[in-house]
Amino acid sequence: MGSTMWDDWTARVAEGGVLSDEELREAAASSDILLIGMLADAARRAQRGRAVTFVRVAVVEAGAGVTPELLGGAREVRLGGEYPGVEDACRQVAGLRAGVGAVPMSAWSLADIEAADGSGLTAALARLRAAGLDLVAEAPMDRLLAPERAVAAMADAGFPSVRLTVDKAGAEDRLALVLKARAACTAGPVAAFHPLPLVLNPFRPTTGYEDVRSVALARLALPATASVQVDWPRYGPKLAQVALAFGADDVYGAPAGEAAPDGPRRAPLLELRRHIEAAGFDAVERDGCFRTLISSGTVGA
Repeated sequence: MGSTMWDDWTARVAEGGVLSDEELREAAASSDILLIGMLADAARRAQRGRAVTFVRVAVVEAGAGVTPELLGGAREVRLGGEYPGVEDACRQVAGLRAGVGAVPMSAWSLADIEAADGSGLTAALARLRAAGLDLVAEAPMDRLLAPERAVAAMADAGFPSVRLTVDKAGAEDRLALVLKARAACTAGPVAAFHPLPLVLNPFRPTTGYEDVRSVALARLALPATASVQVDWPRYGPKLAQVALAFGADDVYGAPAGEAAPDGPRRAPLLELRRHIEAAGFDAVERDGCFRTLISSGTVGA
């Protein structure tokens, strides 16, 4: 990237702008990961400020009892298991709702709902929403047949927010999926995009270099209304912390439990806050519907 182009991009993102498709391709082709990271960091600070949100998630399997120990401090309850079809899905959602009260509930993949319900996608989503589902847990850009149409169907069904994801695409496909995610943001209320694969391939592991590049490109592509996420349990605190310096502003899947077998200073929530604040940001808890709950003070205060 030439210095004039770099200055141009920096000035634009500092005002909250994004890069064009062609500029994103040029950035993706660059080997200067530090300059890309600096650009993405400038973009996230202009768009999102110093706040890094996080959500504590408890996973409950269908038919399992819901106990206070299981829920812990969860601000999102995720119903596990495969999508069983709309009839059984509505029953599962209604049954779980009674146990979790007002805590936002998520479940399943939009791609599985799309595959099962086809032309009746909007109607199926509307039934799930009416049964008490607050969020479809995943909307994978690499599996949806028509991402923009599927996101629009969620909006039509009354879902207040959409979480875009990537299922298991390789590094060579990441930019194309970032561009798909950007297009999907125009179709409905996209609140977040997780640009890293949720299914990790042990035979084709990605590198931290590829991962932080994907995070940076997502921030440079997406509007300020959409957070760029990193999954805490899948990618771990070290990658999550580095990703914050490359444009990420939301941490998904923080532990819901309060147990601290390694001592109070290693309690999950305190450790997560410490990682966020050590990266120079303010930790802000949210719920599964992307509503801000609690802003952190200084860790240990």
